[in-house]
Amino acid sequence: MSASRLPSQLRERRAKRQRVMITPEGVGLPLTIASRANRAGALMLDFMILFMTTLTITLVIVFVVSGSVVESNLEELPGSVEFLFVLWSLMWFFAWNGYFMFFEMGPRGATPGKRIVGVRVASRDGDRLTPEAVIARNLLRDIELFLPLVLILSAPTGEGGPAGWAAMVWFAVFLLFPFFNKDAMRAGDLIAGTWVVDAPKQKLVDVLSTEGAAVAGASTLTGAQYKFGDDELSVYGEYELQTLERVLRDGKAEAVSAVADTICRKIGWNPGSGDERAFLEAFYAQLRARLETDMRFGKRKADKFA
Repeated sequence: MSASRLPSQLRERRAKRQRVMITPEGVGLPLTIASRANRAGALMLDFMILFMTTLTITLVIVFVVSGSVVESNLEELPGSVEFLFVLWSLMWFFAWNGYFMFFEMGPRGATPGKRIVGVRVASRDGDRLTPEAVIARNLLRDIELFLPLVLILSAPTGEGGPAGWAAMVWFAVFLLFPFFNKDAMRAGDLIAGTWVVDAPKQKLVDVLSTEGAAVAGASTLTGAQYKFGDDELSVYGEYELQTLERVLRDGKAEAVSAVADTICRKIGWNPGSGDERAFLEAFYAQLRARLETDMRFGKRKADKFA
């Protein structure tokens, strides 16, 4: 295979993973579905982080209780040792079930493993990723991954008989579910209404609030002044600010125009056509400044519904 043909095949594969997310405002945002290899890599990294963290805590607990166990009768452990054992059990439970939920409920929508490989979880309806969706997609992980592995490893030994083989086949369907659909969704993604999408790291030379109309105070194309009042800026929150930033960074003309039209209808403006990017840059800078000011006074607006 020639070197010139390889990049074209990679582009074709990436093009097959292109999707358009429609936000609640009706704006289409382009995104790329994460590859199955990247998702598997992120999962392995997360398990390594989770395993090393819990192993370290376990060794610390063992070191603390080792003296008490040696000096006491194993049939009558001290109350402190039993208490530490209960803490250790709780630690494993919350680590196993809470690790993925905690990080995916954050503003990045990604665990450390996902951030390393450059993917994140996103809601398929374009809205914020809700706690209910995160919990739903993660509660199914045991059924999708761990039970199939346990049954696959135990079936050759004959444990469980025909029922064990039947259960192995049933759970293997969940294990291989991402290969049965073009969006590489797990069963948990299907139920929760989520995608795992590419979120590549970008080297940002300048923040958006120091560019274009945001710093000039007026459009460099038409000279129009864009000043927004508190009532107009109070319409949106942090989630919409992040979405607007992504649109401006992508720079796709159709997305910029659609978002500008949506915001204009929302706040009652009619600046005309041809100057949409300058309008959005000014709105972004002023919205960001307002949200940062409110945060200094302990007030946060997560999204337009808050």
